[in-house]
Amino acid sequence: MAPQNLMANAIRALTMDAVQQANSGHPGAPMGMADMAVALWSQHLRHNPSNPHWVNRDRFVLSNGHGSMLIYALLHLSGYDLPMQELKQFRQLHSKTAGHPEVGITPGVETTTGPLGQGITNAVGMALAEKLLASEFNRPGHAIVDHHTYVFMGDGCLMEGISHEACSLAGAWKLNKLIALYDDNGISIDGQVAPWFGDDTAQRFKAYGWQVLGPLDGHDAQAVSAAIETARHSATQPTLIICKTHIGQGSPNRANTAKAHGEPLGAEEIQLTRQALGWTHEPFVIPAEVYDLWNAKASGQRHEAAWQQQFAAYQQAHPELAAELLRRSQGQLPAQFDQWVVDAVLAAHQKAETVASRKASQLALTEFTAKLPELLGGSADLTGSNLTNTPSTPHVRVNLAGEVVRNEAGQGGRHINYGVREFGMAAIMNGVALHGGFIPYGGTFLTFSDYSRNAIRMAALMKQRVVHVFTHDSIGLGEDGPTHQSIEHAASLRLIPHLDVWRPADTAETVVAWQAALARVDQLQPAAVTGPRWGDWEQLRCTLMYRLNRHQELARRIAALPVSAPQSVARFCLMQGARAAIAVAQGTAARDLRPIQRRARGVSRIGCHGNSAARTGGRRRERPHLLSARGLAGDPHGTGGASERAPGAFGCPLRAAAFIAGRQEVRARARQLQRDRRHQRPSVEAAALL
Repeated sequence: MAPQNLMANAIRALTMDAVQQANSGHPGAPMGMADMAVALWSQHLRHNPSNPHWVNRDRFVLSNGHGSMLIYALLHLSGYDLPMQELKQFRQLHSKTAGHPEVGITPGVETTTGPLGQGITNAVGMALAEKLLASEFNRPGHAIVDHHTYVFMGDGCLMEGISHEACSLAGAWKLNKLIALYDDNGISIDGQVAPWFGDDTAQRFKAYGWQVLGPLDGHDAQAVSAAIETARHSATQPTLIICKTHIGQGSPNRANTAKAHGEPLGAEEIQLTRQALGWTHEPFVIPAEVYDLWNAKASGQRHEAAWQQQFAAYQQAHPELAAELLRRSQGQLPAQFDQWVVDAVLAAHQKAETVASRKASQLALTEFTAKLPELLGGSADLTGSNLTNTPSTPHVRVNLAGEVVRNEAGQGGRHINYGVREFGMAAIMNGVALHGGFIPYGGTFLTFSDYSRNAIRMAALMKQRVVHVFTHDSIGLGEDGPTHQSIEHAASLRLIPHLDVWRPADTAETVVAWQAALARVDQLQPAAVTGPRWGDWEQLRCTLMYRLNRHQELARRIAALPVSAPQSVARFCLMQGARAAIAVAQGTAARDLRPIQRRARGVSRIGCHGNSAARTGGRRRERPHLLSARGLAGDPHGTGGASERAPGAFGCPLRAAAFIAGRQEVRARARQLQRDRRHQRPSVEAAALL
């Protein structure tokens, strides 16, 4: 048997055996892509099984993650720390071989895939990160950042709309080191895809600006290898290689059928397949000669040693750049970061500007982006509204030659115009974060977080440092109608484990929110920073008057408040005090107001919520998670998912109500409630009036 066939059949045998033992899984795709994997992994992929985190390794993404036994077999055979026992535990609890590949669990896995389309989108982010880092750090004679990103993907990935968002951007950014191999087997769970997937995929990708190679025989490893070699020499275009394959290749009765897709072949069919392939070995037995053919440890160590030699020369010639590249690749923040935060918070507190929280976010970003070159911003066609750009973040632009454009000051781009692609933006940011060297952040309206939600969830699952800036979180969006009004969005984001949701009320709190989002080095996780549209008390007051038109007396008293009222007071009155005031004005009984528990006792302005503890001011508190008294009004279950302490002097909604309504009995009642250390919350009926 030819060596390449022997290598491919080892993948097929391990796939059949593992799926059969688990009695669950997807054997068809790995069996069909085995020859493609031989071509890439044995002849082109630069990686080091002894050091899966080598900075300049090529990245490999299995976008059709249900075919996970392909990558597990490749990692095991190539010499990664994935012993045969783990393959025998495929899809079992606590094993390193989960049903879909998980980054951080299995050495050599670059990203968690499973939701189709996100793997190719992550790969676009990785290739973008490589391109931007190469532009920033490479110098003549020192191509220190120089690697490719390879993707295997199937029909399902191309059906998902996110693949359109990402691949369109890849063409616009001229990501010539992105190479995607399309497993075109024409089968999905429901059968032949022709009745519902009639796209001309080649023309589609040509329209994006990609180089398209094939269709070619995906079971001819030499033909696939030749196409990869051609793709590696592309100067300005990403490449799609269309590989025609047979799902379940080698199985006499299951090949080219939907049954090969998502269920074990069965003991009898596995035996027939072994005979057809000429594979005579027992289950989970790989002969030594096959291990020798696959072993990539020696070649990987040579690749990394050659790069280390190049990097040593780079350090001699450019010591500051080398140190900066290492720091950023390791995800470390500068030693002065904490002091910068303290200075920024104090400056914001002393200045006490009354600005919209999206503007407060931009003010915080202006400080951070000037000092942290790894911050890579962007917006889904809402830059002027989200205010994610700063003087230190020129727009990312690529010229016709595929080079990153620099401005007059010699700066490369650090702010990405994603276009109207919220989902694509979120998943691309995941890929950028996974690659390393950057901390990505991106903005859109809070109501459009629904578009991004699955990618946000994936960032939380992978514990990646990604920051989402969600603006226009306000009842002041009435003129845009209900499509743009964020009602359930903040509460639904809080449901995602390992996602920090911050709702800062002023510039100082916004700086703290950004500090917490950026400073998670040892235990990374994504963060969402939300903010309302309205920025000054005059606008808030007008909004209140509009929303409270059925309560003329209350509206009159609100209108009488001074324009100079502090912004924090205005926000609190808007989102909590007014509701409590309405409840009191209607004579709602105290027993009908649902009580809430005060949690944030240690700090006067910052509320907290989360599942891990941190020490603040000598007290044990929950990890800072959510900001602003506004948040409580958006917590329909009264779980304390936001700050439960008002900014400034207002300790409970009823005291704020007293301030607004000016009724002596309300003041007395509020004081009594505070003496009892109790907080009250309006009834659902009263709250619904807003």
